[in-house]
Amino acid sequence: MSKGSILIVDDESEIREGLELLLNTEGYSASSAETGEAGLALLDEKPFDLILLDVSLPGRNGLDILCEIRRRDPNLSVVLITAYGSIDMARAAFKSGVQDYITKPWSNEELLVQVAQAVEGRRLREENVHLKRALKQRYNFPNIIGKSEKMLAMLDLVAQVAPSRSTVLIHGESGTGKELIAKAIHSASPRADKPFVAINSGSIPVDLLESQLFGHVKGAFTSAVASKKGLFEVADQGTVFFDEISTIAPETQAKLLRVIQEREFMRLGGTETIKVDVRIIAACNVQLINLVREGRFREDLFHRLNVIAVPLPPLRERKLDVPLLLEHFLAIFCKENGRAMARFTPAALRLLVDYDWPGNVRELENVVERAVVLSSRESLDVDLLPESVRTRELLGGVRLHLSEFISELPGEAGSRAGAGSATASLFQIMDEIERRVICDMLERTEWNQTEAAENFQIPLSTLNQKIKRLGIDARRRGPARAAESSASAT
Repeated sequence: MSKGSILIVDDESEIREGLELLLNTEGYSASSAETGEAGLALLDEKPFDLILLDVSLPGRNGLDILCEIRRRDPNLSVVLITAYGSIDMARAAFKSGVQDYITKPWSNEELLVQVAQAVEGRRLREENVHLKRALKQRYNFPNIIGKSEKMLAMLDLVAQVAPSRSTVLIHGESGTGKELIAKAIHSASPRADKPFVAINSGSIPVDLLESQLFGHVKGAFTSAVASKKGLFEVADQGTVFFDEISTIAPETQAKLLRVIQEREFMRLGGTETIKVDVRIIAACNVQLINLVREGRFREDLFHRLNVIAVPLPPLRERKLDVPLLLEHFLAIFCKENGRAMARFTPAALRLLVDYDWPGNVRELENVVERAVVLSSRESLDVDLLPESVRTRELLGGVRLHLSEFISELPGEAGSRAGAGSATASLFQIMDEIERRVICDMLERTEWNQTEAAENFQIPLSTLNQKIKRLGIDARRRGPARAAESSASAT
């Protein structure tokens, strides 16, 4: 199976033939054209995932051809080939939507990396478009990104629930997008053209929450100089969304229960019963049933809210969605910041997919925005990621388990610990962990202590002190450096 279809447009036959051979050997399906017009003709005949386009072409130059390509297919990946490496040309090209550019002569290894990134970018963009289209047709939820099994199962449930008037309880960790799901339910319901009123229960002081919800009459309290409608009245015929409903005070819980049961309430200080027709969607980031057991939440209110329970999976349980979300937020923040579409390097992408995202989608969004704002390059590398995400890289992928090294601790303590008497001290164990991590990094940097210190983000003097304290033989050298020494000696 082909890795992707690539069109090479270059007037030099040696370059066309060499690139075709290289790309076909690597599993791509490569075609070539000598002129821009011939390339456009091929593009009209069949689709391509990537075009390698020479800037200097006979007749119309590469940038003119690029405009034609964009008119035919705005999402097609294009990498420019230039013999000049002009920064001004590169900037102009990026404004036209070029993914990257390479200069003659090039390294085949680097070129293949650029090709792989551009083809993958095309695939992700198409997948995102198709997924959004499918979700919009199926659910009318265009702002929800996800193709993992858990997300699709959750969206199936949302699609079933939306047309009803049943109360919904969305449970999910902070940052998973609970309000987005609530809005999706509302927008896919018969109430879509009516108000959607969101209330963050934890951000409103207890003494003001009831006034916000139910309104008040003039003179109900000192500052009540006029009567005011509450949010329930404002949301009549629509939806009220309670975010973090677990924070509502017990006395307010009782009044909320009445609204759900009777669909009526009274304003603060008033005597008139006001009837409303609202759908209630609630969300929480804790298990409400546990609060019920602890006596901190009314059981009868819990059962009224929990008619339809919608569990929203954390991002760590739907890693398949991470690349799609990255692509989605990259497009948003690149557009907001007036820059060409950026992308994460393979190394950065690997860390982002492997990361557990304790802050979920909200954290991912912030990481993408930070990388876009801080970068002056089109490729977003590991150095632009927060330290929490880079931890795996800084440790060089080391996986340490006590069972792997306790039995190897020096001296009698190690043999006893291995035998199960656990006489090795905590300090011995921690020193052994630190020694192994440092040795692993030194091996990876071919015993270049300066580079190792930079990777650990500590001063070189600190690393030297640790090497001496832990008895690491810093005179050792990696294989590559040793080979260089042998070569120079001969």
